[in-house]
Amino acid sequence: MDDPVEDEDYMARALDLARRGYTPPNPMVGAVIVKDGEIIGEGFHEAAGRPHAERMALMGIDAKGSTLYVNLEPCSHHGKTPPCTDAIISAGISRVVCAMEDPNPLVSGIEILRDAGIEVQVGVLEKEARRLNEAFIKYMVTGTPFVLLKTAMSMDGKISTSSGDSKWITSDPSRMYSRDLRGRFDSIMVGVNTVIKDDPSLKAGTGKDPLRIILDSKLRSPIVSKVFDDDNVLVVVTEQCGPERMARFKEEGVEIVTIGKDKVEILPLMDYLGKRGITSVFIEGGGEVNGSAIDAGVVDKFLFFIAPKIIGGRNAPGPIGGKGVDGMFDAISLKDVRISNIGDDIVIEAYPAHGASR
Repeated sequence: MDDPVEDEDYMARALDLARRGYTPPNPMVGAVIVKDGEIIGEGFHEAAGRPHAERMALMGIDAKGSTLYVNLEPCSHHGKTPPCTDAIISAGISRVVCAMEDPNPLVSGIEILRDAGIEVQVGVLEKEARRLNEAFIKYMVTGTPFVLLKTAMSMDGKISTSSGDSKWITSDPSRMYSRDLRGRFDSIMVGVNTVIKDDPSLKAGTGKDPLRIILDSKLRSPIVSKVFDDDNVLVVVTEQCGPERMARFKEEGVEIVTIGKDKVEILPLMDYLGKRGITSVFIEGGGEVNGSAIDAGVVDKFLFFIAPKIIGGRNAPGPIGGKGVDGMFDAISLKDVRISNIGDDIVIEAYPAHGASR
């Protein structure tokens, strides 16, 4: 008889394995194979184009009569790799437990496995599995990237002093965590003021360096800025930007795209990024960029770092600009709130209660 507790334990292991991969635009997947109460095989999808988790777990073992635990429905179509359903059926696995169905309409793995006489159970730790692959799910369903807005502030809600000094509000461990988090995203987005004031490189601490996206309506960014040290940069300008200025940047190999008349339009930008295969965006800008993204309704998740410091000052800026709302009834409510600590900093992770509008 199947044990629900054991099923959850093995699925938790599959989720842990899945987190080891860097897989965009593919989902993160881990697999565990259990026979006679013992784990006999494990694997995870390391990167796009590499073998899938199920095939990795099956290497070198006799899986006949075993149970496969996988956090996503096994693939059933030919891509860069062959279908995992073929390998599962050939191996003689008798039971498959998957956390969730694949939102990719090309995948019908559950149906194929059941037609082959394999018992399939779906829904074990489904919420955790969806959270793990939230970027993949959003992109697969909508064709637009998953957007995380991260900001750091003082206890009284300031992102810098009134003179513009913002180094450093949060602690070293918090900043290191943020740099590492960048490596889990396809792109990182900031505004021109961040480039001018802070001159960041926007590199990731671990993983793959994301595409750096700079919102710069009139192309005011200094060409000598650190962010232009390599060619993995996209500058988004508007029709107000002069052709001479753009020509200078293009000569240096900087990619430029025009979106908007006098202000970068966030919704068309997200459509553009989706069409070029960007599945996730990590917004790490100032108040105006943050406010523009919120006003456009594209933010899927918020990450607030709150430092135990008081800055004060009427003119010291806060983390959210933009139009805002007229009444409290229209305020954005948050759900699934998680509160933790990194050192003395408070970290709040939450989602819009009604989801992003796009």
